[in-house]
Amino acid sequence: MQFYLDTANLDEIREAASWGILSGVTTNPTLVAREKGADFKSVISEIAELVDGPISAEAVSLDGEGMVKEGLEFATWHPNVIVKVPSTTEGLKAVYQLARKGIRTNVTLIFNAAQALMAARAGAFIVSPFVGRVDDTGVDGMQLIREISQIYKSDSEITTKIISASIRHPRHIIDSALAGADIATCPFKVLQLAIRHPLTDRGIEQFLADWKSRS
Repeated sequence: MQFYLDTANLDEIREAASWGILSGVTTNPTLVAREKGADFKSVISEIAELVDGPISAEAVSLDGEGMVKEGLEFATWHPNVIVKVPSTTEGLKAVYQLARKGIRTNVTLIFNAAQALMAARAGAFIVSPFVGRVDDTGVDGMQLIREISQIYKSDSEITTKIISASIRHPRHIIDSALAGADIATCPFKVLQLAIRHPLTDRGIEQFLADWKSRS
């Protein structure tokens, strides 16, 4: 399973990229808006200089025609740009049209396996089921990943990848990998927490103490 960073913060992306584990980045209008004064195109272009992998740029139009228009523009920014559209009928129209033009898409806000299957059939490169938000409704978000993974594996024509999104904590990362996700897209804080463990810290402290006390 690959790691993507779910952010538009260049400092976070630069740091995560230096770890050697980052395969891509997902952004959305909310994340870009948090970077005060940031120009969308400039942010995506700068991310592309830091990460050699898919970068999701989300359309804000609600109609298929508008999403296609935005997607065609995004695709000129960098070859790694993936056009992000919502799981709606208009989103499916956009996915279908963009796929026919050779432009990859990420269908976001997936909350059931039927949405994921239709997105794949329309030609989506990636789907983004939101495990954390599903958990918030009292349903197991990882069951959604398992269902989509099973459906995709049962159909040899489907090559769509699964991004486990709305990751809230390190356990979500582990469970996503076990459930069959191809990618986990995480906030920077969750990646930081995932690499930490109190026993690791304690072990380092003990090794250093033993080294200093050597005769």
